[in-house]
Amino acid sequence: MDLSLSDEQQSFRDTARAFLDKEAVPHRIQWDRDEAVDLAIVPKMAELGFFGLTIPEEYGGLGGDYVTYALAMEELGRADSALRGIVSVSSGLVGKSILFFGSEEQKQEWLPQLATASKLGCFGLTEPGTGSDAGNLTSRAVKDGDDYVLNGQKLFITNGTWADVALVFARTSDDGPRGVTAFLVPTDTPGFEAREIKGKLGLRGQATAELFLSDVRVPASAVLGEVGKGFKIAMSTLDKGRLAVAAGCVGIVQGCLETSVDYALNRTQFGKPLAGFQLVQDMIADISLDADAARLLVWRCADLVDRGEPFGTAASKAKLFASEAAVRAANNCIQVHGGAGYVDEYPGAKYLRDARVMTLYEGTSQIQKLLIGRAETGVNAFV
Repeated sequence: MDLSLSDEQQSFRDTARAFLDKEAVPHRIQWDRDEAVDLAIVPKMAELGFFGLTIPEEYGGLGGDYVTYALAMEELGRADSALRGIVSVSSGLVGKSILFFGSEEQKQEWLPQLATASKLGCFGLTEPGTGSDAGNLTSRAVKDGDDYVLNGQKLFITNGTWADVALVFARTSDDGPRGVTAFLVPTDTPGFEAREIKGKLGLRGQATAELFLSDVRVPASAVLGEVGKGFKIAMSTLDKGRLAVAAGCVGIVQGCLETSVDYALNRTQFGKPLAGFQLVQDMIADISLDADAARLLVWRCADLVDRGEPFGTAASKAKLFASEAAVRAANNCIQVHGGAGYVDEYPGAKYLRDARVMTLYEGTSQIQKLLIGRAETGVNAFV
């Protein structure tokens, strides 16, 4: 498989990096301290095309391939993972769900707005009692005439307080995973409430929320796909979500490599640059190796998506390796910086805090191993 980039892909990557180096990198420490990204950057990102990648032009997007999408997620992860989450949840998890499972009316209503970021979306799957066990959701949707009435609670929802539409998964019957249905819920619907979660270890600039649904009434036309098919929609969407997370983790590793090399070349100890010490080079070599290996796994997965071939296991492998590599790289980055790495003047500490959650959400590392193990053996260890 040829993994070289086309001129168009390389051009987008270069443009994205230059934009983020100017508009995000100088502000990321302050956003982290404030626990809030300046949302003025969102329309600028949309104008550059971040939100419209892989959404067809007929629905207001740029079209484009998933390798380019992976490149975009990598550059966002290198600059500030909080920005990566805004894009990959709104146009990725929500936008792609609507694109692949929505009615024509739903596509026409929501996709042009998500592709231009004039509206943002959030993905309401996780609950206080159901994280990895998504088939046992307790939020309920009860049919009432031509409407559905939703009640329940969601937790750790990215974009939750910023979103204009929530893709909410709720139980319409007691038939396990087959009893889950997906709904598109405008967040200004009466009974819908979002409360921001503060005090996170990482991704501090990103809005993470609890959602409370109290007799939220939506028309039957709000059902995404078919009644009872919500679990299938969620799992299918998360495969592509894992690709986005993995690509963002490649960005973290790359950022750790660049800042470690720069510091090692410019910091002098015992009369020579840190880069001249063997054990410093050992750590930098480990980061470099992780960057290349993780990137190749991500590109392989993106290439499979573009070819229309099965990619679920490849997404799990990319997400597992890249997320764990991001934690290793950030630890090594801090070690290269010594005491300076422990304060936020340098990005190593932020990279570590942001990387840590990547091994948890959109399927923990342990869940990815079970998915890979099932693919290799044919034996389902989930039951």
